[in-house]
Amino acid sequence: MDSQKPEVIPPILVAPEALSPEALQNVLESFVLREGTDYGNTELSLEQKIKNLKIRIQKKEIVLAFDPNSESLTFLTQGEWTKLNKQFQ
Repeated sequence: MDSQKPEVIPPILVAPEALSPEALQNVLESFVLREGTDYGNTELSLEQKIKNLKIRIQKKEIVLAFDPNSESLTFLTQGEWTKLNKQFQ
């Protein structure tokens, strides 16, 4: 019986501009629809949530990361990205 754990591959930073506009829009929509964040007393439209996400990307507050282990893309804060990368050093 082989008790070795499968190799865990570190995440890969993806430049949003490397995606086609359509692909980026799909990633943004998917993220916003699955996030489940409470926006307080005022609910924001899907379009406004996506606009806010784009602003955070432009300000470099968040990054797009590809996890080859789960084959998924997600947005992470700079702090989350740094912490995740430390696990692989």
